[in-house]
Amino acid sequence: MRSNMLKRIDLSRDFEKHKQEYMDAIEAVCRETAFSGGRFADKFDSEFAAFCGVPYAAGVNNGTSALHCAMMALGIGAGDEVIVPANTFIATAWGVTYTGATPVFADCTADTWELDPDKIEEKITDRTKAILGVHLYGQPFEFNRVKAIADKYHLFVVEDCAQAHGARYEGKLVGGLGELGCFSFYPGKNLYAFGEGGSVTCYKKEYYDAITTIKNQGCQVRYYHDVIGYNYRLEGLQGAVLSVSLKYLPEWTARRREIGARYHSEITNPTITMQVHPENTEPVFHLFVITVKDPEDFVAYMRDRDIECHRHYPVPCHLQKAYADLGYREGDCPNAEYLASHCVTLPLFPEMTDEEAEMVIGACNAYC
Repeated sequence: MRSNMLKRIDLSRDFEKHKQEYMDAIEAVCRETAFSGGRFADKFDSEFAAFCGVPYAAGVNNGTSALHCAMMALGIGAGDEVIVPANTFIATAWGVTYTGATPVFADCTADTWELDPDKIEEKITDRTKAILGVHLYGQPFEFNRVKAIADKYHLFVVEDCAQAHGARYEGKLVGGLGELGCFSFYPGKNLYAFGEGGSVTCYKKEYYDAITTIKNQGCQVRYYHDVIGYNYRLEGLQGAVLSVSLKYLPEWTARRREIGARYHSEITNPTITMQVHPENTEPVFHLFVITVKDPEDFVAYMRDRDIECHRHYPVPCHLQKAYADLGYREGDCPNAEYLASHCVTLPLFPEMTDEEAEMVIGACNAYC
């Protein structure tokens, strides 16, 4: 990558700005050697639960584990089915598969690119146990309609909030809408660790207790293992780093929204289509995804102008080789397939300057 290229996301800018706070937090953990779980991880759990407006947050080692733990806490397992959007990162489906259950992929809408409520009921069988909605790119899915369907068929609703820290649906923060909310703190997320991390948020203590047992080798009391568990604990170092970052998340979110609003109003090229954001939602612009006729040509065009773009995600879940045994074919989820074939992600991160945003906007408008 050329040294003067605008990265799609540049984490080094945040580190340089808050370097001393991060290093002080890391040193505090090292002095206490509280590396696996411990009070720094517990402190972040309390802070994150308060941020999300829920009683409980159970920190885990990554967002994929958060999804796995959520499914297990609900008792989902072999023979069960969970409805999953075809348009999402593959980890959403992994959480279902790891329990022995089967992900059943449903299409997204043509405008918001979120799970389409109109495609859910046709996927429900007597084995369906839950609907796993994703607040993709930081845009909340249509929760009320999904919840109404879930209630009709006595299903759980789980939120994949991995890209949506701080987003709101009808004024309420994501992570507190469904039975459980699953977050990732992978580097590059709106709230990120210096490595891996995740969390499961909930209102019910029974779920919280189940997850804290599952993630801790199946025990509440050391060396007494009540269930088959996993080593999914949040590291103390990551908890300490996340406590620092959480203080700045509102500021970062405001800046993401500012840049996202500029893109929406100032990118006027008719060959570029952008995600729709309904008025009853407040997105957080984890990713700013567009569609164009020839995404590879567009990525190369932007690279020539020193602007790095990525593609999230070029293959929809139902057509991934890993799930070939489920028998999906092209045409089964046409909106997700169209998006995958035409998607490009523009640079957007809180430390971007106004001049850099203008550079992206100008390049987009000049593309033909």
